[in-house]
Amino acid sequence: MISREAKALCEELGLGARELYFRGRCGVLGECDADVVTSVAVFFPAQHVEDNWNGGRKLPVERAVELYAEACRAWGRRKLGGYDGCARIAELLQPVVEQAASTGAPLFAGWRAVPLADDPPARAAQLLHVVRELRGGLHASAVIAAGLHPLEATLATSHDATPFGLAAGEMIAKFFTWPEPYAKPAPDIVARRAAVEETTDDLMTPVFSVLNDRESDELIELLRFGHGH
Repeated sequence: MISREAKALCEELGLGARELYFRGRCGVLGECDADVVTSVAVFFPAQHVEDNWNGGRKLPVERAVELYAEACRAWGRRKLGGYDGCARIAELLQPVVEQAASTGAPLFAGWRAVPLADDPPARAAQLLHVVRELRGGLHASAVIAAGLHPLEATLATSHDATPFGLAAGEMIAKFFTWPEPYAKPAPDIVARRAAVEETTDDLMTPVFSVLNDRESDELIELLRFGHGH
């Protein structure tokens, strides 16, 4: 999403970083009103989504998806190109992606329909992206069901799954362009945010039930090794 491949595309196309991000990532929804994109880009302020989606309209939506998918594949080739486990990762993830319910995860449904690359590193990266979109959709549903405002959920977050490694909620909120100043999350908000993470994991668990225990263990090991590769 913030790779050198994506940045190079922005420069080449004369698009802002977030214009390509929303147009490419959310372009699987088709040509639509900015409010539709806001409905799935849950953790960004509506005005930011609207400005960037509309700003990216100079790029046809089908082309934006194609370019964004190619950036994902190129990232996979660069980062995972020397890792022999990619073919097996793709082989294990494909039935997971194919058989998962798309309910509540429109970006997952859209990305699942994008043809996969043939070469293992690109194919594995693309499938990882699709699985991430599924978790993202389910996570957004869990946040909404917990009665949390997306900004509250963001501020009560502290983890290392961010573009800048371990990051506190305020840094993430700033990255998402929420206006400052930020209120310190109350203890009940922090507790609800922690519960949301568990709910998201619970919603994702059945998705992997198409794999048996041996296959699940194998996938975990391959992903762990690939992450340090």
